[in-house]
Amino acid sequence: MKRSGFSLLLAIIVMITIATLMALMLSLSSTTAKQTTDIYVSEQTKLLAKSATELALLAISGHDNSLNCINNINFTFQTNYSVTMKLYYIGNSLPAGCNTIANTISTKESNGTVIIDTYVDYNGSSEPIRYHRRTIQKP
Repeated sequence: MKRSGFSLLLAIIVMITIATLMALMLSLSSTTAKQTTDIYVSEQTKLLAKSATELALLAISGHDNSLNCINNINFTFQTNYSVTMKLYYIGNSLPAGCNTIANTISTKESNGTVIIDTYVDYNGSSEPIRYHRRTIQKP
């Protein structure tokens, strides 16, 4: 009689241990899938921010800055990504409508330098992701 009670107790302990391990494994597997998705979206926002900065440089190069400047560029990508760029200019004799940080640059190499703040927002998941990239460029 004692032996069958001990076997029943041991069987219950083994079942509880296996159930705990299975619950832990299920929890870790769902967390890993979410982390993989978050890493993918994060890398996608970084690449999109770099490409958007290059797009801003292309837009500045093709624009006549003697009349006015491009101060903001906004667009959406694949309905989930929202890109906002703010451009700030450094240089002499810039038009009045420019976002000018410094207007007292004396070297011609630095004249016309642009600081580009790029913000990429992802709103396709339960946790929105926002990435900011600041670059200084000479178009």
